Amino acid sequence: MSRLDPVQYAMHQPYEHTQDNDMDDDVYSVVSADSTGSMRFSSSSSSATSHDWEMRSASPAPSTYSMTSSLRAASYVHEFGRGINNYSEVYRLPADEEEFDRLDQQHIMFMEVMGRYAPPIPEILADDTPGVTKTCVDLGCGSGSWILDVARDFPHCSAVAVDLVPMQDVHMPPNCRSEVDDINLGLQHFYGAFNVAHARLVSSGIRDYRGLIDEMAQTLRPRGLLEVMEFDFRVYDEHRQPIMPTRLDEEMPAIARWMNLVHIAVEQRGGEPDAANQLNRWASAHPDLEDVVYREFWFQTCPWKPGSDPESGFDNHVGAMMRDDILAFIKSGRPLLLGSDLDVSIVDELELNAERELLEAKTRSYIRVQDVYARRKDS
Repeated sequence: MSRLDPVQYAMHQPYEHTQDNDMDDDVYSVVSADSTGSMRFSSSSSSATSHDWEMRSASPAPSTYSMTSSLRAASYVHEFGRGINNYSEVYRLPADEEEFDRLDQQHIMFMEVMGRYAPPIPEILADDTPGVTKTCVDLGCGSGSWILDVARDFPHCSAVAVDLVPMQDVHMPPNCRSEVDDINLGLQHFYGAFNVAHARLVSSGIRDYRGLIDEMAQTLRPRGLLEVMEFDFRVYDEHRQPIMPTRLDEEMPAIARWMNLVHIAVEQRGGEPDAANQLNRWASAHPDLEDVVYREFWFQTCPWKPGSDPESGFDNHVGAMMRDDILAFIKSGRPLLLGSDLDVSIVDELELNAERELLEAKTRSYIRVQDVYARRKDS
């Protein structure tokens, strides 16, 4: 077995976050069990770094995690004024409360446009098989909005939230648990475990997205559902054509220039910003997947559409939500851009111009979101 300190251990253990009243920096408590209930650890001193611990526990498994200030602090590194996960050099967007607030609001927007779940999920997760517990995993869960909805809407199911930092909702339902892990390391410990495997907007932190789809497919039970949703870090014009720089001196909307720089920075970090454009092809070509459904959604970047008819009114309503999401995303992307050695004056000016452009709502542009879901073959 490998020798890990408590922070390394935290990357590979299933957690159910519980509120901790003792904020002593030297006190933490991890209690976990493998599928037979045989593995258990608890300590009251940070000197436990000398213990031998497995890289990953058997999953799914019951677990509890008491998050003290020392482990909470160890989960993050502060860069350019924001809290970034301390484990992955690929994913460099924040994982702090400000970002989780943005993701919660983004979740509401997605539900208004796309519906609460992919159409097959209610049937797949229905409590219709005596003696069988349905299971669902959300990979790169962020604030946990989606998986918490699953846990509450399907209380008979077992819901698992996986991310680079512990999910910190103190009202987590009893049928949901949080696991801290880097999904770039593979999902072998989950093979055959789930009825639904879901990932949303994780491409900036994934080295091999096609490989992730394969890993997700392997986690599914027969006829289980895989769903992935991404955008390509591009802005599109009113004719739904990508706004791409063709000359260094070419004038283009500030928000498109900002997003283009984020696209480059994500790629430089090792992520796959263009994965959205390959989701349908990768899922359709996978030998274990069938019944592939592709959906695309066009979100106005701001409420720019003229007219007062109901369709324009709804599009502008969603456009206002997307504008607010992008305004918050501009702040979230600052550590990524500055960490890519861009001059702070360039970033400051571009942020200012992009924010002004969004608030004036004169630039007719879109963000394209692509969603794919598919079923695992029965045999």
